Amino acid sequence: MTLPSPSIEYFLLSPMFIVFGIAVLGVLVEAFLPRPLRYGAQLVLALGGLAAAFAAVVAVAKSVPAEGRRAVLGAVAVDRPTLFLQGTIVLVSVLAVIFVAERSQRTVPDKAAEKRKVFAGLDSFTPQASAVPGSDTEHEAERAGVAQTELFPLLTLSVGGMMVFPASNDLLTMFVALEVLSLPLYLMCGLARHRRLVSQEAALKYFLLGAFSSAFFLYGVALLYGATGTLTLGGIRDSLAGESDTSMALVGVALLSVGLLFKVGAVPFHSWIPDVYQGAPTPITGFMAAATKVAAFGALLRVVYVALPPLHHDWRPVLWGIAILTMTVGTITAVNQTNVKRMLAYSSVAHVGFILTGVIADNSAGLSGTLFYLVAYSFSTVGAFAIVGLVRNSDDVEDAELSHWAGLGQRSPIVGVMLSMFLLAFAGIPLTSGFISKFAVFKAAAQGGAVPLVVIGVISSGVAAYFYVRVIVSMFFTEPTDDTPHVMAPGVLSKAAIAVCALVTVLLGIFPQPVLDLAERAATFLN
Repeated sequence: MTLPSPSIEYFLLSPMFIVFGIAVLGVLVEAFLPRPLRYGAQLVLALGGLAAAFAAVVAVAKSVPAEGRRAVLGAVAVDRPTLFLQGTIVLVSVLAVIFVAERSQRTVPDKAAEKRKVFAGLDSFTPQASAVPGSDTEHEAERAGVAQTELFPLLTLSVGGMMVFPASNDLLTMFVALEVLSLPLYLMCGLARHRRLVSQEAALKYFLLGAFSSAFFLYGVALLYGATGTLTLGGIRDSLAGESDTSMALVGVALLSVGLLFKVGAVPFHSWIPDVYQGAPTPITGFMAAATKVAAFGALLRVVYVALPPLHHDWRPVLWGIAILTMTVGTITAVNQTNVKRMLAYSSVAHVGFILTGVIADNSAGLSGTLFYLVAYSFSTVGAFAIVGLVRNSDDVEDAELSHWAGLGQRSPIVGVMLSMFLLAFAGIPLTSGFISKFAVFKAAAQGGAVPLVVIGVISSGVAAYFYVRVIVSMFFTEPTDDTPHVMAPGVLSKAAIAVCALVTVLLGIFPQPVLDLAERAATFLN
């Protein structure tokens, strides 16, 4: 038997190559550049590389035919859904890099040293990012994240895995992409500057549960290979279409789904989300909540629409149950939360249920509605977590306790209005991106015969509006107290990034048609 010679379509794979290339360069920067030069080099490298990757996505999209093309002996599918999702991931990652960069650069003053200098007759104190090794100021700088420039190559490496994940056309490539995107996230979740034990606990939980889910995924891959004799998604579809006994394949699909549903955060595989979202650094939480969901849903959509059409009547009822549980559990649990980050975490679980209604629709309208939902939700989520990260108590530590947010909007009206806009989008209020998103997936699900699921989704959305509005009421209609935190002034780049998130949230609610048309044109997988 003669094996085909390997061929690598460099142009088709250029967006992924660029991202992985800047990740490798970022590691070299960490190894060879002096500490004072690392921050600027890493920031320019990350932002420049991601911008180049987005330009490459646009260039590939213009040259690839409507039906798409395969690359690397069929292991990667470069089609319109792939490019749409990759473009979304890269744009969200640019915003995440900006928020991570500001956090990494910020230096917290050494208050004890400040007092000593004031007592000595000095009028001012200027914290220094570069301190004498071993001094208190150096420890403060490390605590502030100045020494954490390794976040940039970790983040870009995770972005590379996210770009490969929805493009994977065989299960082995999909598993490798899953691990590449996950391992850097495990590390980044444990790098919070404050409350390090909580952050490290979150990272450990995420790592252990992620390892179990990866094991289920790999076992499912093995069973599917045993049942069909192939790892390619198209080959699995063709093999299942001619099989009369699909019991082993169904077990394999169930185990495979555990890994995918864990990564999107669907019930009952959601238990890691609130702890990890609360414990991780807030910019990383926003990045995970947005980009990881885009990548994971892209992979889930490809498996469902390309590999599993012959098992349509077997997997659809199971996803019905998971979607109902996810919407109800996420919504009901979020009502009881007193921490804003945990509330947003359970809110993200509920949104997974809403997005699953588009997957269950199993038609082109469901696919395009899901793609639009992922774009709209990603920008709103990154913006919401960016604002939550700006709220600080008197010790300059993030304060996400809802009981402390009384009157926050009165003290900082712009921040309050921005966060309210994102929360209203999550609630699906008209003239926001969230309303159009839910309308698109619910309409597609109704067309696909899932009307009861749509009814449950609408009821869940109504209940969810309560806990979003509760935050708005606390910020604007409650008098400030001594515990009311302050809002840290963001840098120029962060202001611009938050403004972009807000602008996208509003424009997709008022003028959604261009993106809806783009999602509709992208709603065709390579078979």
